[in-house]
Amino acid sequence: MADEVTGIIGAGIIGLALGREITRRRPGTRVVVLEKEDRVAAHQTGHNSGVVHAGIYYRPGSLKAELCARGRALLREYCAERSLPYDECGKIVVAVTGDDVARLDELEARAGVNAVPGLRRLDAAGIKDIEPHAAGLAALYSPHTAITDFTAIARAYADDITAAGGEVRLSFPVDRITPAGAAMEIAAGEETVRVDDLIICAGLQSDLVAGLAGDEPGPRIVPFRGEYMTVTREKADLVRGLIYPVPDPRYPFLGVHFTRRVSGDVEVGPNAVLALAREGYRRSDLSLRDVRGIAGWPGTWRMAGRHWRTGVREMHGSLSTRAYMRAARRYVPEIGPGDVVRSGAGIRAQALDRDGGLVDDFRIHRLGRVTAVRNAPSPGATSSLAIAEHIMDVIDGTKTE
Repeated sequence: MADEVTGIIGAGIIGLALGREITRRRPGTRVVVLEKEDRVAAHQTGHNSGVVHAGIYYRPGSLKAELCARGRALLREYCAERSLPYDECGKIVVAVTGDDVARLDELEARAGVNAVPGLRRLDAAGIKDIEPHAAGLAALYSPHTAITDFTAIARAYADDITAAGGEVRLSFPVDRITPAGAAMEIAAGEETVRVDDLIICAGLQSDLVAGLAGDEPGPRIVPFRGEYMTVTREKADLVRGLIYPVPDPRYPFLGVHFTRRVSGDVEVGPNAVLALAREGYRRSDLSLRDVRGIAGWPGTWRMAGRHWRTGVREMHGSLSTRAYMRAARRYVPEIGPGDVVRSGAGIRAQALDRDGGLVDDFRIHRLGRVTAVRNAPSPGATSSLAIAEHIMDVIDGTKTE
């Protein structure tokens, strides 16, 4: 592998974790990370809630379950080594209805199979012991769920790459991938980079960039905007850690929840509203190209037919702070519409199959010497170091996809 060049498209946390892993695993291989923005972690990595997940939700045997457990341990160690923030503030997943309690039973069984560390069941009084201002019938308490700063971690990964002789090239929007003998030429306008192997970690643009390399159209990325509220300073102390609802297994979105950040702020959110641009962080953002891509994918209409009621409810919450907080107040009744201000938003790159199925697990495609990460949702940031190990094992032939 010496003297070879491996290109990585995308300087989000997964692309950078891969670059770091290659420099460790293949000494002598030159790594070039290509990023269209002028900074690393510009999109999903830099707009998430900073939660390090413990593996409660994920289907046993799935890549999510396997790589979350491994990734959390690796990430905790990495943060300690680099003096990066890592706060095990803990999380409660709260049931507020009888149906929630039944789903909580199933979630507890799943978390047990996934060996979530320290997990325990709480009754209504136990909830108050952990979160005095929360309300609910029962809950699961995960003491080792943590919060961190994933943007700072991504920058540290980038520093590792450059320290090992690699390069993170910014402002390089890839628009062509063409064969060049046994190698490939990656182009952004008139600039070109020649690589022997290529890994695509393009997040919100992953399907489009993979298409440049000849990959199949599906799954298609459909963007969902997640909007956040920030709790005012006067009420922020009412939340000690993380307060989550019991997820509905029909959807990949967890629902609006309370999240303490390493900055000390407390956020409420995110919701999940179909965005009209892949990088549409504001309601007014519109990309006709992206709208055509969304509307032209058969899976979009099949998904809409199944979940339109949820879509209407999420849109109502997007337009009305009162409606947004109605669901959140079931968990912390003392925080209402007058106790929050609208803050930032993120975009989730939701992969959607042709049949309308929402892709839940990590998905990786191989095309000769090109590897395309086609879906890496939450807990992608938590699992970044483990995902990098897994992909390199697949590339090296020591593990199947």
